[in-house]
Amino acid sequence: MRKRTILLGIAAVAIAGFAVAAGVFFGLFQSSVVAKDVATPLTADEMKRLAPRGAYIATVADCYACHTAKGGAPWAGGMPFQTPFGTLYATNISPDKEFGIGNWTRADFHRAMQDGIGKTGANLYPAMPYTSYRQMSSEDVDAIFAYLMTREPMRVENRKNELAFPFSIRRSLAFWNLINLHGGGFVPDDKRSAVWNRGRYIVDALAHCGECHTPRNLMQGMKAADYLKGAVIEGVEAPDITKEGLTRMGFQPLTLAQFMKSGVSALGSMTNQMFEVVHFSTQYMRDEDLTAMSAYLFDLDSMPATSPAPPAPAPVDVPAQVATAARATYDNLCAGCHGANGQGIPHVAVPLLTNVSLRIASARNLVHAVLHGIPAQRFPGLERMEPMPGFADLLDDHAIADLANWMRARWGGQQPNLTAQDIAKLR
Repeated sequence: MRKRTILLGIAAVAIAGFAVAAGVFFGLFQSSVVAKDVATPLTADEMKRLAPRGAYIATVADCYACHTAKGGAPWAGGMPFQTPFGTLYATNISPDKEFGIGNWTRADFHRAMQDGIGKTGANLYPAMPYTSYRQMSSEDVDAIFAYLMTREPMRVENRKNELAFPFSIRRSLAFWNLINLHGGGFVPDDKRSAVWNRGRYIVDALAHCGECHTPRNLMQGMKAADYLKGAVIEGVEAPDITKEGLTRMGFQPLTLAQFMKSGVSALGSMTNQMFEVVHFSTQYMRDEDLTAMSAYLFDLDSMPATSPAPPAPAPVDVPAQVATAARATYDNLCAGCHGANGQGIPHVAVPLLTNVSLRIASARNLVHAVLHGIPAQRFPGLERMEPMPGFADLLDDHAIADLANWMRARWGGQQPNLTAQDIAKLR
């Protein structure tokens, strides 16, 4: 055992040495998309003029949600992000001169946003989505910078990341960037409409949708060939939001734009990280920008006047024994809120009859909700949903598998292929 431990230690040191050497070597080849003119500071008048625009751009880019810890000071960082290599903590981006960005220059900010390089020259971890922000226009980066400098400075020290060795070595990210950081600024497609191009800019650059909705390779870079085709983030499914994936879930162009504004519809409600996105970002977006996002995701140059509801998936048969057991569980635990036939109750529980979580290929999100529940949620306007309790302690793996199979087959048209072993893995 001692010999094995020593060998593992030697291997770790060798990996770390390679990572550092590769980082130093490949760092020489890192490219920058930062414009040369940002070396000139913005004037006070320019900062004042840009700040209101920056408030909106920062909202679309969802900066506040990531850089404000639950219950923490605004813009002061501390929000944890779980990764396969350990926990990263968002940094303080208030204009505090010691712990925030108060001493940053315009050029420092541009380089961080678009090249992933901090003020000290250290590589940033790509939990900060500079791979997407790289496409942002210089004017929009300037606007966010101007806005942030109007915020109240927060004297809150940054938390240290908790990353396993050798992933704690920032220099190795130069090699990561060489493999995964591509392209320059946003280039409109002159063969497509202004609406489609605006939607593409928001989805790909500002809102950085691909960072969550695109599967990752072994190095945790986005798989370009599977862009927006869905990924697992902190135990839940960020679904496929390509045209095909959205259609399969039951969305149409207009209903998707409305869903991003309200966070709740007949197709369900935003939960987990997407609830935060609605709460801090999309509910405040201009209608024309939400429409543009939807047009791009559905690959349309203009939005249709109406969006007829797509046909419901055809029910799939399940074994009689499974159906009997699942129906009894549903009637005892679910029907009181979701209705005997899955129709839901307004302001209490979303319908299941048309619910997205039953239509996607993976049962992960449905099982997660059954096991752990969903907290009470207040949506834009006066809409709210009551809390859903978790049933992890009440139902065993067989009962949850039966319930999920029956619901997905009946209302989602999905094959009843979940097993108790699958549920055990998802617990």
